[in-house]
This record gives sequence, C-alpha cells and structure tokens, in this order.
Amino acid sequence: MEETLAVQGSLSASLVFLLVVVLQFIPVFLQQLKKGGSWNHERLQLQKEIKELLKEASSLSNPSTFAEASKLRRLAAAKEKELLKGQELHNKEKTLSYDQYLQYLKVFKMVVYLLLILWFWKEPVATVSQELLKPFGNALFWGPTYYLNDHVPVGIIAWLVISSRVSKFVCQKLTKRMKH
Repeated sequence: MEETLAVQGSLSASLVFLLVVVLQFIPVFLQQLKKGGSWNHERLQLQKEIKELLKEASSLSNPSTFAEASKLRRLAAAKEKELLKGQELHNKEKTLSYDQYLQYLKVFKMVVYLLLILWFWKEPVATVSQELLKPFGNALFWGPTYYLNDHVPVGIIAWLVISSRVSKFVCQKLTKRMKH
C-alpha cells in the first residue's frame, strides 16, 4: 500500500511539475512568435525595392538624368515611409494580440491550478524524506499529517508553489541563454 502511494505520488508530482513548466514556457514561446511573422516577407520585398531604386538612381549621375534620379530617390523615400508605417502597424497589432493571448493564458493557468488544487486537496502529491524538510515538515501538507517510512507528504499548494518557482527560474535561465 505504501509503495503504491509512493509511486502514485511520484507520478502525480512529475505530471503536475511538467504541466507547470509547460504553462511557464508558453509566454516565452509567444514572445518568440511575436519577434517573427509574415510581415518579414513584405518588409524584405520593400527593402529590396528601395535598394534597387537607390542603386538605379546612383547610376544616373549625368546632369541630363538628374530629374530621373531625383524622381527615383523620392520614390525610394516614399517606400521607406511606407516600410516604417507598415512596421509600426505590424508591431502594434502583434502587441495587442500578444497581450490578449497573455490574458487568456493567465485565466487558463488559474483554472488549471484551481482544478489541480481541487483534485489533489486531500491527497499528497509527493513524498519527501523527513530529514530534507526537518524545519518545514508539517507546512508542506495541509491535511491529516502522517509519515510514510520517514517521508513527509507534500500537498498540492506547496507543490504548485515549488514547481512554479523552479520552472520560472529555469525559464529565465533558458531565455537568457537564447538571447546570447
């Protein structure tokens, strides 16, 4: 019986931890998606056109072709303005949709955490050696305190707090690594 509880608790703890890690990484994934996008193709096309116009204008250096070169430079300047306007609009749209997804994600996280709390309220999620948690033993499980072969049961609230802290730390380290 005690072995079954330990295996079940170990599996539950792992699954809850994995779920919390996934929920922590979703905003990082959304942030990466926010950086890229379909606008890049249009932006590259406009930049290519601007380069071609400027190159063609610089090749027209004779006084007789000054008017045509000036016209090409003005056209390139207009395309640069269009490029900047498009980038600003695209960034604004991305920010709005990103913020909306983050709000949905917060609500989803709250619902998931609430469901996990209701599901594991009376059961321990994990068991940890009593020696590792000597000063914290009874604070980790809110319910009838019992010990299984010198192991302290860990409740869902404490496990969610620990899991979210660890996953936030890992997420921060990985995002710093991805930036470098």
